[in-house]
Amino acid sequence: MLTGRQGELLPDWLDAVRQEDLPSLHTLDAGIDRDRDTVIVILTCPGTQASRSLRAALPEGVDKSSW
Repeated sequence: MLTGRQGELLPDWLDAVRQEDLPSLHTLDAGIDRDRDTVIVILTCPGTQASRSLRAALPEGVDKSSW
């Protein structure tokens, strides 16, 4: 979803997360869900300022070429 710029898959991913017994992912899910449309745009459009900021915030050692 991230490397393939497939933000449209986010709703299905969030639904799958809700079905799992993973409390930390439920917290992440709730935060993402509040701004779902924005997150989808960030995941889908490589030229957005938000996607550049997200790429810049990745920790050292993470391959940023596919972001």
